[in-house]
Amino acid sequence: MFTGIVEEIGHIVSVQRHAFSQIITISASDILGGTNIGDSIAVSGVCLTVTSIGSKQFSADVMHETINKSSLGNLRAGMAVNLERAMPANGRFGGHIVSGHIDGVGRITKISKDDNAVWYTINAGKEIMQLIVPKGSITIDGISLTVSYVDKSVFKVSIIPHTAQKTTLLTKNNGDTVNLECDVISKYVEKVMELSKKEE
Repeated sequence: MFTGIVEEIGHIVSVQRHAFSQIITISASDILGGTNIGDSIAVSGVCLTVTSIGSKQFSADVMHETINKSSLGNLRAGMAVNLERAMPANGRFGGHIVSGHIDGVGRITKISKDDNAVWYTINAGKEIMQLIVPKGSITIDGISLTVSYVDKSVFKVSIIPHTAQKTTLLTKNNGDTVNLECDVISKYVEKVMELSKKEE
């Protein structure tokens, strides 16, 4: 489990592409402390298993399903990614419950400044939008954020300077895709409502 509080920005060292999968190697420093092979690290919101650790870098496998459901298939050498280790049992819960199992991708449609904040407008499919509520939590590329606005096709988040400096959001442009994970509570509520309708 993760919390959506990014610990470090890493950079893609290499991407080894296979027919339906890939192996990514990422440069990092802070998150490697205490990290072992087999541990989980959220890479831009996607939970991956560490398969090897080197000098200031680690590698992980990316399976076919992950490539289809996320933006990791677009990774190239030099690109920045948000990194977070799985939360320890005695850790502080700074964000919200994040599984690292994303629901899909969204597309940035507008970026605008508002004094010291930056607004991001993101478009997503119906299956994701129906799980997003105003003032609720959303994970964007592994970052725990609060939804400031939502309608049927887009939602908006406002980014404070600290978040902008400590994550990859400032590297994003209009049209870029981002990984989205909706609040797990909304998923359970939707499931219960579905079951209730079937019983009627």
